[in-house]
Amino acid sequence: MDKEFSVKPGQKFGTSHRSHLGLILLLCLSLCSETVNAHPQATDLNPSHQLIAQTDTRTQAQQLFDQGKQLYRQKTAESYRQAITKWEAALPLWRELEDKSQEALTLVWIGFVYQNLGFTQKALEYYNSALSIYQAISDRQWEAVILNNIGAVYSDLGEKQQALDYYQQALPLRRKVGDRQGEATTLHNIGKVYSDLGEKQQALEYYQQALPLSKTVGDRKEEAVTLSNIGKVYSDLGEKQQALEYYQQALPLSKAVGDRKGEAVTLNNIGKVYSDLGEKQQALDYYQQALPLRRKVGDRKGEATTLDNIGKVYSDLGEKQQALDYFQQALPLRRKVGDRKGEATTLHNIGAVYSDLGKKQQALEHYQQALPLGRKVRDRKQEARTLNNIGAVYSDLGEKQQALESYQQALPLSKAVGDRTQEAVTLNNIGGVYFNLGKKQQALDYYQQALPLSRAVGNRQGEAVTLYNMAYLERSRGNLQAALTRIKASIKIREYLRTEASVSPELRQTYFSTQQGRYQFYISLLMELHQQNPFQGYDQQAFNISERSRARTLLELLTEANAKIQEGVDPQLLAEEKRLQGQLDATEKQRLDIYNNPNSTPKQKTAIDQQHQTLLKEYEDLKNEIRTKSPKYADLKDPKPLTLEQVQEDILDQDTVLLQYSLGEEKSYLWVVTKEEMSSYELPSQKDIEKRAKNLIKFTTQGNPKAFTQAITPLSKAILHPVKDKLTKKRIVVVADGVLQYIPFAALSVSENQQPLITNYDIINLPSSSSLAIIRHQTKARKPAPKTLAVLADPVFSINDQRINNTQDETPGIISFITQRLQLLLGRLFGLKSVTVNNSKTPVSQPQPSDLGSLALKRSVRSLRDGQFDPLPGTRQEGKAILKLIRNKTQKTSAFDFNANLTAATNPELSQYRIVHFATHGILNTESPELSGLVLSLVDETGNNINGFLRLHEIFNLKLPAEIVVLSACQTGVAKDIKGEGLVGLTRGFMYAGSPRVLVSLWKVDDQATAEIMTRFYRLMLKKKLSPAEALRKAQLEMQEKTKWKSPYYWAAFVLQGEWN
Repeated sequence: MDKEFSVKPGQKFGTSHRSHLGLILLLCLSLCSETVNAHPQATDLNPSHQLIAQTDTRTQAQQLFDQGKQLYRQKTAESYRQAITKWEAALPLWRELEDKSQEALTLVWIGFVYQNLGFTQKALEYYNSALSIYQAISDRQWEAVILNNIGAVYSDLGEKQQALDYYQQALPLRRKVGDRQGEATTLHNIGKVYSDLGEKQQALEYYQQALPLSKTVGDRKEEAVTLSNIGKVYSDLGEKQQALEYYQQALPLSKAVGDRKGEAVTLNNIGKVYSDLGEKQQALDYYQQALPLRRKVGDRKGEATTLDNIGKVYSDLGEKQQALDYFQQALPLRRKVGDRKGEATTLHNIGAVYSDLGKKQQALEHYQQALPLGRKVRDRKQEARTLNNIGAVYSDLGEKQQALESYQQALPLSKAVGDRTQEAVTLNNIGGVYFNLGKKQQALDYYQQALPLSRAVGNRQGEAVTLYNMAYLERSRGNLQAALTRIKASIKIREYLRTEASVSPELRQTYFSTQQGRYQFYISLLMELHQQNPFQGYDQQAFNISERSRARTLLELLTEANAKIQEGVDPQLLAEEKRLQGQLDATEKQRLDIYNNPNSTPKQKTAIDQQHQTLLKEYEDLKNEIRTKSPKYADLKDPKPLTLEQVQEDILDQDTVLLQYSLGEEKSYLWVVTKEEMSSYELPSQKDIEKRAKNLIKFTTQGNPKAFTQAITPLSKAILHPVKDKLTKKRIVVVADGVLQYIPFAALSVSENQQPLITNYDIINLPSSSSLAIIRHQTKARKPAPKTLAVLADPVFSINDQRINNTQDETPGIISFITQRLQLLLGRLFGLKSVTVNNSKTPVSQPQPSDLGSLALKRSVRSLRDGQFDPLPGTRQEGKAILKLIRNKTQKTSAFDFNANLTAATNPELSQYRIVHFATHGILNTESPELSGLVLSLVDETGNNINGFLRLHEIFNLKLPAEIVVLSACQTGVAKDIKGEGLVGLTRGFMYAGSPRVLVSLWKVDDQATAEIMTRFYRLMLKKKLSPAEALRKAQLEMQEKTKWKSPYYWAAFVLQGEWN
């Protein structure tokens, strides 16, 4: 059941202070400026015998007051408390002197520091005491200041209407006394309240009134802040480019007046815009510019905010550990300055990350630390969300009763503050607890309360979660048709959110992977209906859903690679599309805010609904216009997966059978599809299959050929034996799922004598059937490259390699040491951790057969030790042997030694070759697959270090329309398994670059065995003119016939992915 939808809403508090930055800066400037310029009014002189005593008292009071200000400037929680103590000691002295002005000023300072410490009630007490004095002595200027600051306290408390009342009392006073600078400040603060209330146009009106006043009085600092906050409004309205324009106006002003703090605020806000646009790297760049400025000016509260924002970016990118690092840097800063509201926010964010990492106990600890802080600052909205997330953690830990108690504390708080989005979340979660307690009717009652709430506020994600939970419940009651209706509606929303809400392929991929449980449920439900009604086509529907659920991001990327995105589309239309998308997102956010605000009027709701509908109509009209003018671009936006009928008609031929797997929690499923028919089968659970598969995989890493061969049988029985009678074609195409993507199907068997599948079949792997359709469309009209073969092999990895002119003994020790350190650093940059260091002085330029046999070098590098990669002398032998198969020198090219470098690998000339062969180390980073890649020469002829890492993102940028790319390095086919996307490895990169086929390996491959199978593969492909699929099969069979290489351990690692024709 879904229990955690609320975690993400909780995370958003990581940036909740960003919108306040301009306001906080203005308040501080206003108050400090007026405090500095204020002087106590002179009092009547007393008789001379009292003068000395009064002078001593005044001197003592002034000293205490000044000491308090000095302590305040240290800006720590402790110094703030000490400052308050000094001022409290000064108060009775001012009263003794009957100096009302100084008494009031001291009260203001105490209130201001209490406000900074988050003690809002205390702040209000002192501000109100000061206000009474200023009103009594008719000091209208200071009365306006205090009214302004009381408004700021209420604004921080979320009581926006009260804040507005106080600001509007302050405004006429500031105008009356001619305080134009103060007038600008209060206008600005009124604008901020309207912005917080979602009334962006009114906010703009007030900001636009404040702006010329700041210009008139020459206050460029305040002018910059106002420009920055206008930018913030435009950002909220989705007008990101206009927001950037205002921020870019503010930035040079802040720099010109030396306002480093304001400059940091604007840099931070620019980062937020780029983050919202999905341009995470640019967001990080601006945050990283803001951070040192905030440190330089001692703005520790702002520093913590920016650290939180950086953490939020990393969290959005799925880099949870890095996010945690930044949140944990922010936390002590929050505590040091006494920012209790910010501390609660950061603790909440840390809790959310721990929850995402599966560390539920640590998540609970942080949520429970955040809870009392939220209560102290009277942030009931935050309190409700924290209680909800505490409930979700208890639920995950199996503590259902405690979960229920937390949810039931959260629910009335969400109702009280009008947070209907959170109210729906909590109702949904209560339903989940009751379901798990077996109280299904109560669960359904709560779901039925949650669903209309989510719909009313337009929370599509919450609606999808509740629909899924209702589907799950109906199925458990045996109401399969009702369950089917609910899950269809849920999946439809999920797919809409994926295509419309996400920006980058990485984020779309991560989002989609989190939805795989829903797809598995959908498939399982359809197959259960198939069991009950075997002739209703439910198994065909299940196949279609399986196809829809897998490799969607790769499908989009392959489509994008083949489409010239702007071809035939007016650039102005593309710009308009981006603008409308931003406005739609912003309007939807405003709509949620208005519907969640209990003070919102029907007029406001009607207005925002109309605005939303108008924008939707504009967007739909624009999409139709683009579709008319460029169908290619429209299809690119959301390429459609194939249906069963399309797979049979467009993908399969008479010689091919497709095996498509879907692993499920209770049962797994297999569809066997030929051009004429489809059959479906139930298989053991995902857990059972994983146990057998991992047992087989274990022996690939242990280098135990005999045990590997024995482990094949139990897995074959589980996933192939039920369909052995259906395997009547010459070719098997496998669309695997989960752990099966790591399995060499060529080595599996369905025969009693344990003959491997390659004895009778070509074996091809695909991420999905639909991806092959795109690949074929991509290559259909493409002319073959004019030349045959390019080989990159035997790079130079170390300064100790004797191919360098200077021998190791002649290399100064310090240079060797520095080189090793640099190589180690490069390794660390890739997140890598072990590899054997080969310090042998044996020349590697002409390897001997005995070297290959004895070294049994491994080509994939999982990590580095001492920063060096083993040399690969076998790859030279391999490359030379392959090149000899082509006599015409103009048809081949090669790069060995120092020439096997990054420049050669990225040279556009490689696009002239039909076959591109890389024989080198493959590096594997399962946590950050974009850092995976190939290792080329790391040093040049003179021993200087060069960049030799061809990383995945660089592969994506290649133009490589080869017929096949061969990665003769180990584990190049393995990478991070993101549910629904398959293995995000180098295969994906080279397919995107233009190759319809990629030959990769699944485990560490013996160097000599690799050279042997590669030579045979190329001989069969180039001399015998076999297709790559047929050539691979024949080469593997030839290897099997040799006693030395008989075990599949030596030859089954290589798999062909992509096109088989």
